[in-house]
Amino acid sequence: MDERPFFCYFCFKWVKLLKNKLLTGLETAPVIAAVRERFFFDALESPSEVIFLLGCDILTIGDKIKRTHDKGKYIFVHIDLCDGIGKDKSGIRFLSNLGVDGIISTKSNLIKYAKEQGLLTVQRFFAYDSHGIVGIGEVAITTEPDFIEIMPGVVGKITKRFSRIGIPLISGGLIETKTEVTDALKNGAFAVSTGKKELWYI
Repeated sequence: MDERPFFCYFCFKWVKLLKNKLLTGLETAPVIAAVRERFFFDALESPSEVIFLLGCDILTIGDKIKRTHDKGKYIFVHIDLCDGIGKDKSGIRFLSNLGVDGIISTKSNLIKYAKEQGLLTVQRFFAYDSHGIVGIGEVAITTEPDFIEIMPGVVGKITKRFSRIGIPLISGGLIETKTEVTDALKNGAFAVSTGKKELWYI
């Protein structure tokens, strides 16, 4: 008997539960600590409930995932920036087996693989020009990530536009002040990701 439908049903239920818990957490603490490895431990000690790890090493990622969960936080790994981990189904499976909560990627195929593995997904987009902006909505609706992250996050009209497509939006990139955080949230962002440590405490 094929056990896949049974597995997929419970996998779907688990992801939905995890996403709801994450959304609830972001409502009370909407600033995400977006860090490279050297600032990881600062993020662990901050009030941010979610960590975006912007790059990792295959030798140390397991320990970082464990430490994050020990602190009661969620961790998303930017798989495009990881050393020693394949940017493919095997790399996604590897991270899933280590217990990562989700992945970040600009690549639609990696978002798709991660969803198949029962991971939460953040698809990152760069709003470079008007032509690229048109494509963002089309890709997001086709890929159906759990969250989209629009960069740079200081462009209010872009945030406002994509906050309406029905996928929780995270503003990231170039956010350096409390005013920019509040502006992004006012323009429809559900959360803000930033590497500025002082903003993790607002």
